[in-house]
Amino acid sequence: MLDEHGGVTLGIRVRTMAQDQPFEIPHQLRQIWESNLEQTRAAYGQFIEAIAQGMDLWVTAMPTDDMKSGVRALQERTIQFAKQNADSYFGFASELAKAKGVQEALAIQNRYAQTQMQTYAHQAQELGRLIAEATQGI
Repeated sequence: MLDEHGGVTLGIRVRTMAQDQPFEIPHQLRQIWESNLEQTRAAYGQFIEAIAQGMDLWVTAMPTDDMKSGVRALQERTIQFAKQNADSYFGFASELAKAKGVQEALAIQNRYAQTQMQTYAHQAQELGRLIAEATQGI
């Protein structure tokens, strides 16, 4: 369809229709998502605990006490960050599953992305400091 200037009006019409009829995520789909999310959270918890136990064994096999303490501090912080990031993600995914429409989902995603970028920057700085401390005596 052409407008009075000879341009196509399809883009304007599609936007108007989208604004008049907002998309809503079906309730059943949100319920399935939340159920799967809880199962994934439980499996991840078991996985991270297995990793922590494996890292404990590895640290005990290290030769020097100075090195052990530095690596242990690094290990503990890394595990804490992994748990913190997973909890944050699962909170985000749970909130996203409750979103009633695309605009709400995009707002939730935007907040999560901004928060996590700040968190990752802080974590990277702290891990860098711990690595420097752990390797000082080598």
